[in-house]
Amino acid sequence: MSEFNPTHQASAASALIGDPSAFGRVAEDGTVFVRTSSGEKAVGSYPGKTAQEALAYFVRKFEVLAAEVALLAARIKSGALVPSDAYAAVKKLREQVKELNGVGDLDALSASVEQIEPLIEGHREAYEAKKAAEGAAKAARREQILIEKEKIVAEAESLALSESWKVTGDRLKVLLDEWKSAPRLDKKADADLWKRFSSSRNKFDKRRRTHFAALESVQKTVVDAKKAIIEEAEKLATSTEWVPTAKRFKTLMDSWKAAGRGKPSDDAKMWARFKAAQDQFFTAKNADLEKRDTTMATNLAKREELVVAIEALLPIADLDHAKKALREHLNAWSKIGMTHRDKRATLDARVHAVETTIKEAEAEIWRKTDPAAKARASEVVKQLSESIENYEKVAAKSLAAGNAKKAAEASESAAARKVWLEEALKGLAEFN
Repeated sequence: MSEFNPTHQASAASALIGDPSAFGRVAEDGTVFVRTSSGEKAVGSYPGKTAQEALAYFVRKFEVLAAEVALLAARIKSGALVPSDAYAAVKKLREQVKELNGVGDLDALSASVEQIEPLIEGHREAYEAKKAAEGAAKAARREQILIEKEKIVAEAESLALSESWKVTGDRLKVLLDEWKSAPRLDKKADADLWKRFSSSRNKFDKRRRTHFAALESVQKTVVDAKKAIIEEAEKLATSTEWVPTAKRFKTLMDSWKAAGRGKPSDDAKMWARFKAAQDQFFTAKNADLEKRDTTMATNLAKREELVVAIEALLPIADLDHAKKALREHLNAWSKIGMTHRDKRATLDARVHAVETTIKEAEAEIWRKTDPAAKARASEVVKQLSESIENYEKVAAKSLAAGNAKKAAEASESAAARKVWLEEALKGLAEFN
C-alpha cells in the first residue's frame, strides 16, 4: 500500500484552486466573495486584516478541504479503506463542499468529490488483497506469538518438579517477565496458556515452600543437637583428663557430623564455638605432652643409667651385698617419674632378669642351709645304709642255705639302693 504524500496532496489542491484572484474578491466593506458558476457568494469576512490577508485566509480553508479530497482518493486507490467507510467519507465530503465558506474553484472541487465514488468499486480488489495480506500477517504474527508463549509455558512445566530452588525460582521470574512483555493473543488462547503457566509456577512454589518448611524443622533439630554438643565441649575444654577427654571429643565430633547441616550462617557460628572449645583442650593437652616428653626423656636417661648399675650386680660375688644394693637401686628406680611405655618395657625386663637371678641364688642358699632339709637328707642316707646292710645279710644267709635265687634277689636290691645312697650322699654333702 502506498502511503499518502503531503507533496502530492498540495499539488492536487493547487490544481483545484488555480489563481485565487480568479475565484474570489474582497468588497470595500471587508466581505469576501467566491465566484461560482451560479454567481458570487459571500463566504465571510476577516476584520482587522488587509484584503489580501482576508482572501488568503479563506483560500486556506479551501485548500484544507481540497487536501482531504485528494487524500481520500489516494487511500481508496491504496485499498486502505473498507468500501463502506469510503462511501461514508465521500458522503461527508460532499456535505462539507456544499457548506464550505472558502475561496477556490468550488465547482472543480465538487466534481472531484463526485469522481471519487466510482474509484471505490474499482479498487475493491486492492482493498480485499490488502485485507487478505493483513489477515495473513496477523495470523502469522499470532502463530509466532503462540509459539513464543507455548515455549515459555513448556519450559515452566519442565521446571515444576525441579529441586534447584534458587536457580529455578530465578528462571521462573524471568519467564514471567517474558510472558508479561509478550503481545496478547485472543482471550481464550491467552487464558488457556496462562492457566498452564500459572499452574506450573504454583506447583513449584508449593513444593519449594514445603521443602523449606521441612528443612526449617530439620534445622531446628540440628541446632538443638549441636547446642548440646557445644555445651558439653565447652565444659570439657579445661579438663586435664587427657585420654578419656580426647576420646570424648572424638565422640562429640562424630555426633556433630551425624547431626546434619543447619542454616549456613548458624552452622558457621556454632562450629566456631565447638572448634574453639576443642582447640582449647587439645592445645593444653599438646603443651602438657611436650612438657611430659621432655620429662620422660630425662627419666629415660636416668633409667638407662640405673639399669646398667643394676646389671653390674651380676655375677653375684656377695649375695648379701647384692641384695642390699638391689633394694637401693629398686627404690631409686621407683622414684624416677614417667617414661615412655615402649622404651620402659625393655628396661623393666632387664631389671626383672637381675631380680630373678638374685632371688634364685637366695633360694638356693636357703635350701642348702635349711636344718630341717639337712635332717631329712641325713635320714634318707641312714635309711638307705640300713636297708643295704639288711639286704646284704639276707643275701649271705640265703647263699649259705643254698637258696641262690633269693640270695640273688637280695643282692640286686642292695645294689639298687647303693646307687640311691650315692645320690643321697651327694645331696647331704651340699649342706656341708
